[in-house]
Amino acid sequence: MTALPGIALDEWRAQGQGFTFKGHAIRYWVAGALDAEPLLLIHGFPTASWDWHYLWQALAQRYRVIACDMLGFGYSAKPRGHAYSLLEQADLQQALLAHLSISGPVHVLAHDYGDSVAQELLARHHEGRIQLASCVFLNGGLFPETHRPVLMQKLLLSPLGPLLGKLFSRGKLKANLNKVFGPHTPPSEAELDAFWSLIAHNDGPAVMHRLIRYMPERRQQRERWVAAMQKGGVPLRVIDGALDPISGAHMVARYRELIANADTVLLEQIGHYPQTEAPAEVLAHYLQFREWLEAKTCSDVLS
Repeated sequence: MTALPGIALDEWRAQGQGFTFKGHAIRYWVAGALDAEPLLLIHGFPTASWDWHYLWQALAQRYRVIACDMLGFGYSAKPRGHAYSLLEQADLQQALLAHLSISGPVHVLAHDYGDSVAQELLARHHEGRIQLASCVFLNGGLFPETHRPVLMQKLLLSPLGPLLGKLFSRGKLKANLNKVFGPHTPPSEAELDAFWSLIAHNDGPAVMHRLIRYMPERRQQRERWVAAMQKGGVPLRVIDGALDPISGAHMVARYRELIANADTVLLEQIGHYPQTEAPAEVLAHYLQFREWLEAKTCSDVLS
């Protein structure tokens, strides 16, 4: 497949805008036509919305793409002593949409930690608190029982967490990412520099042990979030790097067990970050999903 041109981190940062959420400064990015269908991109842990930079321009040609660095991530505020939660991050996504005066149906594309935020938004959709038009999940812990965290994540949850966060370094980031990327698609040194820059900004390692509380929160919300996926009414797809040791083929197998008529795509040689490891493939499978959705909508209207 043709490689997609990325966006250098400095250029990406310059395109960012800001708004305030609960007194905290949040950086966000918007591109595409104002009248295009909104597509909300939700990033993962421990990186930021730059994760989407390979897909950004191609998606912006078709949709109004929206992404923010969530609280505690990237170029957004990283308050010390804060009780970070996935539910609050869902509040943040809704606040961003409100800030942009978007009130109609929204499509969602999420990854990793962002999958859990998307699951909460899906649950809120069924409660009438937001309108979702579709949701596509990349590799993430959709089910606590299939999530296999790396050692660093486990240690961050332990009493050693505050110390380990402060000691976290570019070298440790490289070691951890090399374990979860596909063997043939490791992050480049330039990508590692960018990822580390985003994590280190505003002394981010000092709050990593607080952000990691999403793992027990996933267990607390499991029944609500799985029920939301099983309810139907919102088209779903999973596009998953099969070789990811955290949420790879084993997670997709569980998804197929629990979700009726499961729409899943396995990228056989790809790991945990398909949007940076195989962006052209992710784009093709995402656009195929949207084309199918549009064709189905037209068919439903005509029938």
